[in-house]
Amino acid sequence: MLFSSRKIAALNKEFRYASPESILNWALGVDQHVVATTHFGPNESVLLHHLSLAASRIPVIWVDHGYNMPSTYQVAEQLIKAFKLNVHSYTPRISAARRDSVLGGIPHISEAARHREFVEEVKIEPFQRAFKEWQPKIWLTSIRKEQTEHRSNLDIVTEDTRFNCVKVAPFFYWQEREMEAYAREHALPASEHYFDPTKVLENRECGLHLEG
Repeated sequence: MLFSSRKIAALNKEFRYASPESILNWALGVDQHVVATTHFGPNESVLLHHLSLAASRIPVIWVDHGYNMPSTYQVAEQLIKAFKLNVHSYTPRISAARRDSVLGGIPHISEAARHREFVEEVKIEPFQRAFKEWQPKIWLTSIRKEQTEHRSNLDIVTEDTRFNCVKVAPFFYWQEREMEAYAREHALPASEHYFDPTKVLENRECGLHLEG
């Protein structure tokens, strides 16, 4: 691991009131094996805009589960072209069309076992495949403290033992209104009708940021 627990605690104390730009620039200088992740959902454009200004050619991993709304795909194309993003898309081994036709489509979250299997197949497995290929030491993400109960217990810099990397969230302490204000100021496109079938509820985790 890049940093000890003591060093990570010190970094989080140092970065608590730092700007996202300074956190991002620090992260980009730590190690050359850096990736960012995105789902092109609401306010994802804020991190991608910062990346375009600081390091537009770093790999951006997009796990496209196949069930995005048309507006999400349209916004993704706009951002990829406008920011010249180095996007690498990973998809499930079973297509959404096949799943809908013969495998029962998207299971309801009340079907706990089926839904866990669904999440594993359409989100976790492609994500693991991507990280196995890129083997990043630094993982840049847009997660924020206010989004879910689980994320409220994380911080700007956290260790991810599953992928042997350090996760860096430059906007961790920003609130929704700050993200929206930045997007308006820079006229960034946003997906109007975003839906993630692996989360269903906005404050529910899909599994990517859960250890174990």
